[in-house]
Amino acid sequence: MSNDNDAPGSRIDVTLVAGGMYHDVDFARLELLKLLGEHEEFRVRVQPDYEDTAGIVAGSILVSYTCNIRPSLEAQQQIRDWVIAGGRWLALHGTNSALDVGTPNGVDSPRVFPLWADTLGSQFVAHPPIMPYLVERSTDDHWLVAGIEPFETDDELYLSEHADRGALVALLQTTWSGTARGFVESDWTTGSDEHLVMYLRELGDGAVLYNTLGHCRGHYDMVPVVDYYPNIERGSWEQPAYAELLRRSLRWARGGSA
Repeated sequence: MSNDNDAPGSRIDVTLVAGGMYHDVDFARLELLKLLGEHEEFRVRVQPDYEDTAGIVAGSILVSYTCNIRPSLEAQQQIRDWVIAGGRWLALHGTNSALDVGTPNGVDSPRVFPLWADTLGSQFVAHPPIMPYLVERSTDDHWLVAGIEPFETDDELYLSEHADRGALVALLQTTWSGTARGFVESDWTTGSDEHLVMYLRELGDGAVLYNTLGHCRGHYDMVPVVDYYPNIERGSWEQPAYAELLRRSLRWARGGSA
């Protein structure tokens, strides 16, 4: 597997996985396809989940925007092996989520895919009600975030669990503590109040670049919880900094270093 694809005319095969619950996946898919379309060498195939692993591992880049998509163990292992062999994976927002909705105590985040969470470097646990919060650089020494000024975004603030926090290269973070109302694991008043927003997870010859930003929701995305959701939510998609981060992330995915 090689990501040395910068020669003119060198085709780069990409898989975009976009699917899941409670988000405007149609909107996110289109926005990501627009950004992918800025790279003329990219040839992009789209699928709603991770089970067609043959297409994923045949390429060099995976981009994912999913929520509560739980891959089979076979798919988890094949994608992990692909990363180890040199694949680059840009994972966005709810890729690390497994949700049980409607439990007596709220939304639960069962730990049902430890291999997946280890490959990604995190598992979603909860988020507070959507509200503005400040995103800041964790480092000044990485080109993916160099020059990105602190910005406020109106997004889902992901509270995640990291099996090995020390194995991650922190790029962006936010500071928060309080109550994640509506979730089973709602008390976030103890422990660290620093939460990763973007990080690199190196694995073998490849890597995962995870960005928790990117919430979006339209009128019909909360079915069957509600038939019509009154507010259109676009979160960080309206932030110029987010667009810049995604563009840099795609350059990283194709093997760029600046």
